[in-house]
Amino acid sequence: MKILIADDDKNLRTVLTKELSEGGNEVEGVESGTRAIELLERDEYDVLLLDLNMPGLGGMDVLKKIKTLELSTEVIILTAYSTLSTAVEAMKLGAYDYLTKPFKVEELRAIIGKAYEKKTLINENLALKTQIKRQSQSHKIITKNPSMLEILENVKKMALSDLPVLICGESGVGKELIARTVHDASKRMNGPFIPINCGAIPENMLESELFGHEKGAFTGAYTRKLGLLEIAHHGTIFLDEICELNATLQGKLLRAIETGTFFRVGGTREVEVNVKFVSSTNKDIKREMEQGHFRSDLYYRINTLTLTIPPLRERKEDIPLLVEHTIKTNPAFKNNRFDQEALKVLLEYPWPGNVRELQNVVHRTLLLSKKEVIEPNDLPSDLNTTSKVSGLRLEDVEREHILKVLKEVRGHRGKAAEILGVDPKTLYRKLISYGFNE
Repeated sequence: MKILIADDDKNLRTVLTKELSEGGNEVEGVESGTRAIELLERDEYDVLLLDLNMPGLGGMDVLKKIKTLELSTEVIILTAYSTLSTAVEAMKLGAYDYLTKPFKVEELRAIIGKAYEKKTLINENLALKTQIKRQSQSHKIITKNPSMLEILENVKKMALSDLPVLICGESGVGKELIARTVHDASKRMNGPFIPINCGAIPENMLESELFGHEKGAFTGAYTRKLGLLEIAHHGTIFLDEICELNATLQGKLLRAIETGTFFRVGGTREVEVNVKFVSSTNKDIKREMEQGHFRSDLYYRINTLTLTIPPLRERKEDIPLLVEHTIKTNPAFKNNRFDQEALKVLLEYPWPGNVRELQNVVHRTLLLSKKEVIEPNDLPSDLNTTSKVSGLRLEDVEREHILKVLKEVRGHRGKAAEILGVDPKTLYRKLISYGFNE
C-alpha cells in the first residue's frame, strides 16, 4: 500500500511511518494539510491518515479538496477531539472511518486494511465496467449457420435461468463470446462478467485467484485479496477450460456452486456470493470424468444446461461474414477486401484454430500486404498448400500446419500459439502427441 500521513505531531508521524512501513508498505508523512494536497495532486495514494486539527489548512478543508478533485484515496480521520458532529461531517465528506487519539497501532492497521480493500474493489469494478463496455461494443456473434442460430436461440432461454451452463467446443470457436452473450441476455447484465482461464494460471496461484486470500495466508500475502468469484457477486463468472482444475479445486468449486459460499485461502469466515456459473472446455469432458480426471458430481452440477459450439470447418458459410466483420472493426483496414479466389482458399482450409485463427490470419495478411485487394498469393503460404492437400485426415493436415508455423517462429511456442489462435497449453499437448517431449 501507499500511505500518506498528514499530522502536525512530528513524533506521531515518525512512529506511524516506522510501524506502517513494515510488510512493504510505502509510507510518507507531512506536517500540514497544504503539503498533503500538494502530494495528493502529484501522486496517487491508497490511504490518507488525516489529522483534523492542523494549523493552516485543516482536516475538513483537506477532505473537501479531495472531494472536489475526485481523488480515489481512502481517508481515515485522526483526532484528539472526538465529537459526534465532526465524525458525521467527516463521513459526509467521504472519510472512510474515524479514529480518536490515542489509539492502538493494531487497531489502525485493521482500519487501513479495510480501507485499502474498499479502494481496490472500487478500482477493480471500474476497470471491469470499462472492459465490459468495450467488449460489448467490439464483440458480437457473426453467423448465418443454422446450428449457430439455434444455439443463439437456446442462449436466450438459458439466460433466463440461474442454472449453470456448460459450453463445449474446440479452441477458438468462440466459447467466451457465447458466455458473454448468456450474461448480456440475463437479468445480471448490469453486473460484472468475470472470465478466468483455468488453464492459463499456474496451479499454485489459481485457488487464490478464484477464491481470494486473507492477510498472512502464505508468504507475500501482506493484505487481504478478493477472489474473482467474490468480485463476480451479482454477475456471472466464466470458468474457461474448467477441466484444467485439479481435484482439490474441483471439490471447492462444487461446494461454492451448491451452497453459494466459500472460504478465502487462510480464511475462517464463510463468504456468500450470488453468481451465475458458466463453464467451458475443449476436451471430451465425459471421457475426462470416466478416466477419473474430472469429478462426476461436479460434472453433473455444471452441465445442467449445455451448449456445443460447432467448429468453423462445419459452418463455412460464416467465413466470408467473419472476414468482412474483422475488416470493418479495424479502421486501418476499411479500404481492404479479399477477392473471390482468396476467399476460396479460406473456405477450403480446415481451420484447426477456428475463428480465432481466422481472425489472426486476416489481421496478419492485411498488416503485411500493401494491396487493397487481397489475392491468394498474399495469404500465408501454408493456407494455399493445405487447401490443395487431398486424401489426408484432418489430424494430418493440422499436424503439418502446426509444425510449419512452429518452424516459421523458430520454435517459439508462445508465438506459434498466438498465430494458430490456440491456448499455449493446447499447443503443448498437441506437440507431446507428435512426440515432442521437451
